[in-house]
Amino acid sequence: MSPYVIPFKDITLQHIPEVGGKNASLGEMLRNLSADRISVPDGFATTAQAYQEFLTENKLEDEIKKLLSSLDTQNFTNLQETGAKIRQLILQSRIPESIAGAIRGAYQEMCREYGNTVQVAVRSSATAEDLPDASFAGQHESYLNIAGEEQVLKACLRCYASLFTGRAIKYRHDHGFEHMKVYLSVGVQKMVRSDLASAGVCFTLDPESGFDKVVFITGSWGLGENVVQGAVNSDEFYVFKPTLRQGQKAILNKKMGSKALTMVYAENNPDQPTINIVTPAEKQELYVLTDSEITKVAEWAVRIEEHYGKPMDIEWAKDGESGELFIVQARPETIHSQKTRQLSRKIFTLEEAGTPLTIGKAIGHRIISGIARSLNSPNEASQLQPGEILVTDITNPDWDPILKKVSAVITNKGGRTSHAAIVAREMGALAVVGTGNATEVIENGQEITVSCADGQNGLVYDGKLNWKEEELDFGHLGKPETHTMLIVGDPDQAFELSFYPNDGVGLMRLEFIINNSIQIHPMALVRYDSLKDASVKAKIDALTHHHENKEDYFVEKLAQSVATIAAAFYPKDVIVRMSDFKTNEYANLIGGQEFEPKEENPMLGFRGASRYYNPRYQEGFGLECKAMKTVRDEMGLTNVKLMIPFCRTVEEGQKVLQQMQEYGLQRGANGLEVYVMAEIPSNVLLAKEFAGIFDGFSIGSNDLTQLTLGIDRDSSTVSELFDEQNAAVKAMISTIIREAHKAGAKVGLCGQAPSDFPQFAKFLVQQGIDSISFNPDALLQGVENILAAESEKGSESKPVQSTPVEEAR
Repeated sequence: MSPYVIPFKDITLQHIPEVGGKNASLGEMLRNLSADRISVPDGFATTAQAYQEFLTENKLEDEIKKLLSSLDTQNFTNLQETGAKIRQLILQSRIPESIAGAIRGAYQEMCREYGNTVQVAVRSSATAEDLPDASFAGQHESYLNIAGEEQVLKACLRCYASLFTGRAIKYRHDHGFEHMKVYLSVGVQKMVRSDLASAGVCFTLDPESGFDKVVFITGSWGLGENVVQGAVNSDEFYVFKPTLRQGQKAILNKKMGSKALTMVYAENNPDQPTINIVTPAEKQELYVLTDSEITKVAEWAVRIEEHYGKPMDIEWAKDGESGELFIVQARPETIHSQKTRQLSRKIFTLEEAGTPLTIGKAIGHRIISGIARSLNSPNEASQLQPGEILVTDITNPDWDPILKKVSAVITNKGGRTSHAAIVAREMGALAVVGTGNATEVIENGQEITVSCADGQNGLVYDGKLNWKEEELDFGHLGKPETHTMLIVGDPDQAFELSFYPNDGVGLMRLEFIINNSIQIHPMALVRYDSLKDASVKAKIDALTHHHENKEDYFVEKLAQSVATIAAAFYPKDVIVRMSDFKTNEYANLIGGQEFEPKEENPMLGFRGASRYYNPRYQEGFGLECKAMKTVRDEMGLTNVKLMIPFCRTVEEGQKVLQQMQEYGLQRGANGLEVYVMAEIPSNVLLAKEFAGIFDGFSIGSNDLTQLTLGIDRDSSTVSELFDEQNAAVKAMISTIIREAHKAGAKVGLCGQAPSDFPQFAKFLVQQGIDSISFNPDALLQGVENILAAESEKGSESKPVQSTPVEEAR
């Protein structure tokens, strides 16, 4: 075996000192995961010894040390100049014939196996690279579509030189690596013809929150460099690991990116082997992977993670000639795997409204304000003051020394796995990536506010807006006997919220999803052909153009949103309340005006259960049921329970359950439980009868208070009389808890009062309620109130039996 070249098939992770982390990982997968039918392109690696002998033969070491000794390590004013001089020294040098001959021989062997003048990727692999605590991602160069012995040697020399890019020098300095003790191996790997198909990146956890039960896949058309560099807004897919292992339909979510550019091979141009072309419009409207391919990439990613025993950052590629998928790189994930999970959270909330200048993908969970500094390239770094907000088209590793100075970065291009996103996470800075127009709408020197506090969308506002910060520290909390659950509506926040101490989701409202994600009245999709308003049809066409069947748009969007929340809290219960818009709210949806009656008092009108079996909405309810059946029966998320709101009579409840059964949702089938909201006095007075047809109750304290006291909760005139702690309301609550438990049914409560009023929490605990659900920002106070109430209850003697009204008082 040559001391200068090792075939991938002979490399394992034990060879990191010789071939670096990147090449060692390729060999490890090729040797150990081929039996799992994970395809890795073959190739070879040059050794650290080859690099060291290259330096010795060309007498470079002393000259490089001398140049590095003059480096300004305080302000790095001469960083680029120093790096350029060292690279020039290397590029003017010659690879010794003993090493060059070994490289030629290994390349010739590849040509014999795969055909004449095989095209290869030539990638740098430093011996300190792809370690769990230092990725060096993007610090060194890669060269794609290289063909011919001399071009391979030239690319190897350029890889050696890339060990001394300004960004790589700065990275080593910041991470405490000695420059001359980091050696460079070069990986020469058969090219996957993804220029004719697609490529991308996947993480075996959510790269933003660190939630580790998903695989996150992103991709674009053409070679994968566009995804890695963030030059395009990629497609994004989330796959749920537990149901993937069970063989269920595990794709939680699919989001289509614009994919405006495609990187392809350049013809007959060895100096520029790849170019970007504009992606044809029809391809921009297609996903880069089919569902079966998404599933295969996710299965491979999970297997790779299991093999390495840690979260992984993986690059995949699809060959356009053979249609095969390949894994072309795998390295340890270095952000969340190094963090200790904190039991505290800082919550940021804007206190005033603003009109967003632009919207992109959010990186980070904070709000900041500052001066925007619009730069075209790293060469303009002198214009940027510490703490300012960088606004630019796209970043690459050359920006790294600059990004340490900024409080946030906003880019036109890029996705969650782009360079800007990864570096922002490493630096603890905010980022809003993939806005499309930031450099056009944000002026240089403009004061702006950047908010990444609302899930996956990052918003940029003009001026300095006020916001509040609240520290939630769960570290000191014990666990109550009473189940503490969350109220969740936004799927984008679900993974982050799953880390809060909780027993599941006690209330998931569908209204947020329908309003924000779907936007269209379900009956306008069912009756699309008979819609009278052409402008409404045009709006529906714009939103649903990826779906041949308009109804499928509603079902898919709703199912994916519910599945995301259900997966975040799996296997804990997630209680999904079927839609409970009022008629005036339904009418505001696209197409809603044609289907909603005008009512004097929508609060007490055509809402909740009464809609589900009524011909006016029956088919719309069918779409809701189809989405829930998809989530439970096809995606395997059987932790989803369903809840019926505003059910006035037992007979109405029976009609709804019959309707659900006709749509494939039978209570008890596949473990399905159906709850009912207890928010009408009839629910309380006939609790035994309602418990006979439903599995449990959730007290809606707002409506129950309104209907018990006869107060319009929206009226400011009598608002001071609205009080959940009124004796009559508490008597109602006491009765429903007692009667539910007699019937063997669970009962919970969703609302703000138990966190706002310790006495109300104490009352609920004394009555023996099973669960209380809180908005995330109220969870800490709510848990503290419950713990105090349980402690007090435990120290009291058993109370004398009393009537419900006496108990309430």
